[in-house]
Amino acid sequence: MDTLFIENPFRDGVIPRCSPDPCVLVIFGATGDLTRRKLVPALYNLAHEGQLPTGFAVVGFARRPRTDEEFRAEMRAAVERFSRFHPINAAVWENFARGLFYQQADFTAPDGYAALRARLEQLDRERGTAGRRLFYLACAPSEFGLVIERLGAAGLVQRHGPQRIIVEKPFGSNLSSARHLNEVLTAVFAEPEVFRIDHYLGKETVQNILSMRFANAIFEPLWNQKYVDHVQITVAESLGVETRGAFYEQAGALRDMVTNHMMQLLALTAMEPPSSLAAEDIRTEKVKLLRAIRRLSPGEVATNTVRGQYDEGFVGGQHVPAYRQEPHVAPDSDTETYAALKLHLDNWRWSGVPFYLRHGKRLPKQVAEIAVQFKPSPAVLFAAASSVPLQPNVLALRIQPDEGISIRMNAKTPGTTLNIQPVKMDFRYGGAFGARSPEAYERLLYDALIGDSTLFLRGDEVECTWAITDTIRAGWAENHMAPALYEAGSWGPREADAMMGRDGREWRRP
Repeated sequence: MDTLFIENPFRDGVIPRCSPDPCVLVIFGATGDLTRRKLVPALYNLAHEGQLPTGFAVVGFARRPRTDEEFRAEMRAAVERFSRFHPINAAVWENFARGLFYQQADFTAPDGYAALRARLEQLDRERGTAGRRLFYLACAPSEFGLVIERLGAAGLVQRHGPQRIIVEKPFGSNLSSARHLNEVLTAVFAEPEVFRIDHYLGKETVQNILSMRFANAIFEPLWNQKYVDHVQITVAESLGVETRGAFYEQAGALRDMVTNHMMQLLALTAMEPPSSLAAEDIRTEKVKLLRAIRRLSPGEVATNTVRGQYDEGFVGGQHVPAYRQEPHVAPDSDTETYAALKLHLDNWRWSGVPFYLRHGKRLPKQVAEIAVQFKPSPAVLFAAASSVPLQPNVLALRIQPDEGISIRMNAKTPGTTLNIQPVKMDFRYGGAFGARSPEAYERLLYDALIGDSTLFLRGDEVECTWAITDTIRAGWAENHMAPALYEAGSWGPREADAMMGRDGREWRRP
């Protein structure tokens, strides 16, 4: 297929945003991978871009013994490895590092929280943070409830300065546990102070879904059941479970990826226009959309979903083991590493339009995209003259890699005969704007600092997604649906192709 590159059609225009006030970010689990690989590099990147306030401070809270200087040295090594800015700017780092501190304590020990409170009060005096706190739960999910309760009991959540908390995924493991965690959170924090993070929402292309839909008059009139045949959402990973076998045995593909990331992509793609860009208006429309997803009966689960598990095979020319051969995985495991769903939305806009979701590990490539396939044009004019059947138009939003948007359309090829071939118009973020997109955690941390919850999940939103996937898991159990094996390096089990084939459709090859 030919590719037509189009110039950037956008004009300079920035919606002004407020700047964050000086505050203290407390990271629970500060010696873990998330802090080292994502959080502190993202904060350094914000400092490099001049987006952190003077007086901003970070307090790492974890069990392992560290001095402030040792913590700073570890974080510098992390920034040198994982920041998008290379080499590290010595002046920026020195200024940033002066605000890095470490508090060693066990999460269960009340005296550790008392010591944390004293440290925060000291920073208020020294750095002018005036009681403003942002707590970040980067610890194990099993410790979320404990840390929240200890924060409340120690008087660390006070009203004299803005107090916010960021909660990492997974937010519960089913509807019941998610509701319980919501109750624990809202007993200590008010709902507007709770920022449930999904890093997918920080990706530039995900943020651009609403702009593409509602800022361009050529798309929104077609965004409905009159013109759209179906929608495919694909999140493919070439990696296996790596060292996460123990976690993945408890989660599986449905819980790990579909319940959060993919449901968010579905909601943003299909939601109604919000009345404004205010966080609550956008999140309310997402919740309405999630509530419109039809719940599957056990019989429908058997025909409209597929479970898979990767066998050994070749990815990128390298032989890779089967899932059951990975470390910390049971040799007879029935955990799914692939899930495909066919969902329907019971509302006017999308009546009769199927949404196909698939996610899998050990697939041929790392890619995430949303593909909207439109209904075919009447072939009466060109069917006889064209050498190949007319292809339906497809609008694809690439989330990773090569962030951008492409449109497949039909065009006449050069020559004296009438021959219609598909071509692709392609917009790429990197090429159009000439700059590397900020990392997802940069945007999300900045938004939490200024109190903008647009890209974070509301409590009822989380419960809606769990209600959907709990029904699917119950159907799998009732139907005794063991995962179908698929060869590593393939696009998944044959059963997923058969599910599409029954509808006269096929999966896109991104």
